Parts: sequence; C-alpha cells; structure tokens
Amino acid sequence: METKAKGLALPKELLAGLFVFAASLIYLYFPVLKGLVYDWWHDENYSHGFLLVAFSGYLIWIKREELAQTEIKTSLWGVGVILAGLFLFLLGWVAGEQFTQRVSFLVVLYGGLIFLLGWPLAKKLTFPVWLNILAIPIPYVIYNALTFPLKLFASKIATEALQFFGFSVYRDGNIIILPNMVLEVVDACSGIRSLISLLAVCSILAYFIPKNLYRVILVLSAIPIAIGVNVLRVFVTGILSYKIGPKAAQGFFHTFSGLLVFMLSIFLVFLVHRMVSKRC
Repeated sequence: METKAKGLALPKELLAGLFVFAASLIYLYFPVLKGLVYDWWHDENYSHGFLLVAFSGYLIWIKREELAQTEIKTSLWGVGVILAGLFLFLLGWVAGEQFTQRVSFLVVLYGGLIFLLGWPLAKKLTFPVWLNILAIPIPYVIYNALTFPLKLFASKIATEALQFFGFSVYRDGNIIILPNMVLEVVDACSGIRSLISLLAVCSILAYFIPKNLYRVILVLSAIPIAIGVNVLRVFVTGILSYKIGPKAAQGFFHTFSGLLVFMLSIFLVFLVHRMVSKRC
C-alpha cells in the first residue's frame, strides 16, 4: 500500500491497522508495561521514565507536519522486526527476565511502525521510540556491577581529597572513617542514579544538535559529570560530617545535598551543550 497522509488525516484502512496493532500490543505486553510503570513510580533511579514517554510524545507532536508529508509505504521488513521482538519476548518470559521483555516491547512497536507506515516514516520516529530504552531499568546484575566500583572510586577520591586538605580520615573499602563517625558510601551515593538521569537529559539535548560527533561528545559527557559531581558530594559530606557531626550525612542535609549536586550536574550538562552547540 502506498499513500501520503494529508495533514494528520490517515487512510481508514491504515487507521484500522494501527488500532488493531496497538490493541494487540497492549494486550500482549500489559503485564510488562504494568511492571515498568510500577518501577518508575517506586524506583527513584527510573522516575524519569514518565518524562521520557511524555517527551517522546512531544517530539512526535512537533514533527507532525514533517511526518504528514512523508510517504507511507507498508514494508514486509517490519514483520521480520516484529518476529525478532516476539522472540526476545519469549526468551525473556522463559528466563523470567524483565529487561529483555521490556526491550522487546520497543522492538515489536518499531517493527509495527515499519510494517504499517514504512521505512521513511519509521526512520523519522526512530529517536522518539528508542529514547525510551533509557527508561527501562537495567538488570540488577549490571546495576550491581556498576555501583560497586563507583562507590569505591567515590570513596577513594573523596578520602584522598579530605586527607590533602588536612582532615584526619582513612578508608576501608567504601567506608570513610572520621574521628567522630563512620561514613558509608552506599548504592544511592554511588552516582549511578545521576548517571542514568543525565544520560537521558544529554540524549534529549543531543537530538537537537546537527552534527553526530558533537552529539556523541555531549552524551558521553554525562559519565564524567555524574562521577565527578558525586565525588564532590561525598567530599563535602565528609567535611560537614567532620565539622557538624552525623546529622550532616542524614535526613534533610543528605537529601538537600543530593538535590544541589543534581542541579550542579544539570548546569554542567547545559554548559557542555552550549560549548558543542557553538561549534555546530
């Protein structure tokens, strides 16, 4: 089937196909999507999932005129992508592994777009669809493999910085021992939460940069920014705990310092964005 949409109006048979596909997708993946939304609501590491979905919808909305002018041509290649996605879903279901099942949702969704709307239009929807992969919680095996070295790195650098400035502290793994308390760098202070969120922010900003090289630079900048700022947070917490006491590392002070650190991270991301934008 070959046609071109006029404005936002689509042929009736195409609308019917999209409706049937969407209904089938929701029926098949309802338990998977329900669990994903649950994680977004309860896991602070992925609460940005709601924003990513909303932003994907916004991107499609602002591109609506461009999409409307794109030729619609069904493609059987989409069937192959759908089958590949369903195979992933089956693997994830058999293994009881949520990440694979959730990724398979995006694969099947994108395959359906290719099949019903064709490659030209599906290509224009690539970023809005695949941006949402950043909203899928990574497997805990990988999460734990990342958080542990990040905790050790933050503890090591912060301790060395404190010693450099004359504070009497020493470190045992991810535990910083002060004269008046023991400061443990736990998973929440590893920086992984900031890293995941910053990768999402940088990916969104990179979408509006015309050159791929600078897009990559901006996205990769999330890694040193997240790690560096988290080390700064542990360092400052160490100083405040040294001077004030345990309450500096707990409750309001701890939450407030986390907020300040994230705001600093966002400022640095926008600073990098401004620098690379000037070179485009």
